[in-house]
Amino acid sequence: MTLAEAIAAQTPLVQRLLDGLAAIGADPPGITRDAYGRGENEAQALVAAAGDALGLERAIDAGANLSLRWAGTDPSAPPILIGSHLDSVVQGGNFDGAAGVVAGLAAVAALQAAGIRPRMDIEVLALRCEEAVWFGLGLIGSRCLLARLPPGALDLRHARTGLTLAESIAACGGDPQRLRAGTPLRDPARLGAYLEVHIEQAPQLVEAGAPAALCLANPGNLRHPYIRITGEDAHTGLPHRFRRDAALAGADLALGLERLWLEEEAAGRPMAVTIGRFHTPVDRHSLTMVSGRFELSLDLRAYAADHLAALEERLARIVAEVAARRGVRIELGERSAAAPGPMDPGITECFAAAAARAGLPAPRLNSPGSHDANNFAASGVPTGMLLVRNRNGSHNPEEAMETGDLMAAVAILVHWLAERAGAGM
Repeated sequence: MTLAEAIAAQTPLVQRLLDGLAAIGADPPGITRDAYGRGENEAQALVAAAGDALGLERAIDAGANLSLRWAGTDPSAPPILIGSHLDSVVQGGNFDGAAGVVAGLAAVAALQAAGIRPRMDIEVLALRCEEAVWFGLGLIGSRCLLARLPPGALDLRHARTGLTLAESIAACGGDPQRLRAGTPLRDPARLGAYLEVHIEQAPQLVEAGAPAALCLANPGNLRHPYIRITGEDAHTGLPHRFRRDAALAGADLALGLERLWLEEEAAGRPMAVTIGRFHTPVDRHSLTMVSGRFELSLDLRAYAADHLAALEERLARIVAEVAARRGVRIELGERSAAAPGPMDPGITECFAAAAARAGLPAPRLNSPGSHDANNFAASGVPTGMLLVRNRNGSHNPEEAMETGDLMAAVAILVHWLAERAGAGM
């Protein structure tokens, strides 16, 4: 069987797994696979069963991540990891993260069908809790694996169950005590590469008319999930000069951040500002009251660590200016951060050569999203990503990846693996 035939033969496996994951997460109008909960657990079980059928060795690490290992011929060779996540946001789409885990399994199955035995181990990883919606902190599975959990992370509480992260990990077969030691579960220096396939989260590939792309970099992010603005409750007729209006201060802050964003883009420094929560307190807001309290969330992202640091300084200045002008107190509150994820140039070039061998166009794009790949890149692991065309963005029920486009990414991945890992036909 040729390599192209072996890849095409995995389409039914890919479709069966995607359909199974959709059934597990069904939550009309979208998909919900809760991290460290039923949805993610059942998705892991589905993927593990597929790995069993391929003869892969399964293991659960201290963060409750699932590894499916195909042993290579040279035990001393650094392994290649192919990973992504299975959790989703609440009522999101089916493909964000999950498509990458399925792609890893399909790549292994294609190599097996083509009679290619890897020289080094190839591991497919289903990493836990990539989405920040569940604990207010994202990329948790890869943070656990690489000892990148911030202080206090194990005490964060799950948005639905109320269990701490430590309790949630233990309930899913992990070992939070091992994580408290603060040492990596896998030595980054002994990993040959980390590869991730992920749907694209902007319409760049739709615009380019290409099924897949080579990712150049993922942004890092700075997050404040609970920014609190405190002014003074007052009657709606209060003259402007006496007001300490928290809602208008929130609006000022949002518009100030948008001005920052537009200035940075005009200067050729790509970034993004996202305000996901923006509200007066639901238990007290009223048509006939000036609100003395306001809350919002903030996600700032950029592609370089020094740029993120500069944006954080600008954020502090904007906050101080708004607070002084409006006579309010602004507390940024809890903070989390993820390092930017530049992809390894050598892997990117080899991906380009693999795409050429597969007869596929291969545009090069930045991803607008942060991914588990960020943590591997920040830990010094050679990291590469492929992006898959996906209409209608992500984190919504309208995700619209076509299976054929995912198979194009699988083809690039398989050709890369056959060149890098193949020990013989």
